[in-house]
Amino acid sequence: MAGNKIKLLVDLNLIVDVLSKREPHFADSVYIWRAIETGQASGFVAAHSITTLFYLVARQIGWQQATAAINDVVQIFSVAAVNEQVIKNGIRLGWRDFEDAVQMAAAMQAHVDYVVTRNPKDYETQPVPVLPPSGLLALLAQRK
Repeated sequence: MAGNKIKLLVDLNLIVDVLSKREPHFADSVYIWRAIETGQASGFVAAHSITTLFYLVARQIGWQQATAAINDVVQIFSVAAVNEQVIKNGIRLGWRDFEDAVQMAAAMQAHVDYVVTRNPKDYETQPVPVLPPSGLLALLAQRK
């Protein structure tokens, strides 16, 4: 791990949990969000997750709120690039779920320590270790 700070790629489902206060996942997801916001960890979101997030929020509560939500996210999280090389690496992974493959490829390119998702079983192989929120919370607690 680079320095003492854990580098994470956070799956879109955790971001949505926080923005929509989605239960029963809100408490764990907001703890992770705050750990990133306060500098306990550094967080990344894959670029393609940002566009999906905008679409989801705009559809539910409107364009202005979606714009504000995206602004909040990019103030706290770095954006992991999704470029031609990431797409090609995602294809090379050969996963059935291409979106998850691209997410993993973005995590690899960003040199993160962990991918955090509520759906770790969706990641067929783990070139970057994958943790559920509870696993990350336990790891963060150990590091205090």
